[in-house]
Amino acid sequence: MWDYTDKVKDFFLNPRNVGEIEDADGIAEVGSMACGDALKLTFKVDQDGKIVDAKFKTFGCASAIASASALTEMIKGMTVEQASKVTNQDIANFLGGLPQEKMHCSVLGREALEKAIAHFKGSPATAAEDRIVCECFGVTQSEIERAIRENRLASVEEITNYTKAGGGCGNCHPDLQEILDRVLAETGGVPEGRPKLSNIKKIKMIEETLEREIRPALKHDGGDIELVDVIGNRVLVATRGACASCQASNQTLKNFVEVKLRELVWPDLVVEEVSA
Repeated sequence: MWDYTDKVKDFFLNPRNVGEIEDADGIAEVGSMACGDALKLTFKVDQDGKIVDAKFKTFGCASAIASASALTEMIKGMTVEQASKVTNQDIANFLGGLPQEKMHCSVLGREALEKAIAHFKGSPATAAEDRIVCECFGVTQSEIERAIRENRLASVEEITNYTKAGGGCGNCHPDLQEILDRVLAETGGVPEGRPKLSNIKKIKMIEETLEREIRPALKHDGGDIELVDVIGNRVLVATRGACASCQASNQTLKNFVEVKLRELVWPDLVVEEVSA
C-alpha cells in the first residue's frame, strides 16, 4: 500500500476544479487511456495575463487526481509566466510529497501545464523531432532527459517512477541506462542532496538485493544472512550457518554486504549484526 499524505488523500477524496472551461485560453491533453493516466487541463486568462480559472479532467489513480487538482489550485492567481516556472516537484511539495512510485503523476501535471501554456501562446509545446524511447508508454528522449535533470535521478528505476518509461515490457531499459549515463556524465555524476527513499521502498530494495546479490554468494560457502530490521540507515542483520561461527564474519558484513547495499540501494547504509 502506498504511503499517502493527508493532503494527497484530501485532494483525491475532495478534488478541486473538476471539469472543463468553455472557450478556454489554454488547453492541453497529455497521457493516454492505454498508458493508464490521461489528463486534460484548461485555463482562462484575463487581460493582465493572470490565470483566473483552471479546471481538469483525468483518468488515473489517486495520485493522478490529487496532482491535477493541486495543480489547478496552484496556478489560479498566477500570471502565465509565473505558472510556466512550476515544476513537478512543486506539485509534489504542495501535496506534502508523493510516493516515489507515483511521481510520474506530478510529471504528467507539469507536462499538461507546459502544453496548455504553449497553446495559449500559439507555439509548439515540444520539438517536432523527438525520439520515442519507451514504446509501451510513448515516452520520448527529451522527456526522460528533462526528468533526470530536474529531479536529479540516478537509476533506471527512478526514471520509471517519474516518467513510466520502462514500466512495461522492459525492452527500453538499456536505452534508459545509456541516456542516464550520458546525462550524469554531462552534469557531473550523481548529484548530492537527492530526495531520500521512503522507508518502505528502502526496505524492499534491501530485501531484493540480499536475495539477488548477497545470499547466493554466502550460501555457496555454507553461510547465510537474515534481515532483522531497518532503522533509518541502519540495516540490522543476523548471520546464519557458517557465517554465524566464522571469525571473519564482521569483515564479510562490512566489506561485502555493506558495500553491495551501499552500491545498489543507498550510499549511507550501515550494516550491523544482531542476535536473532
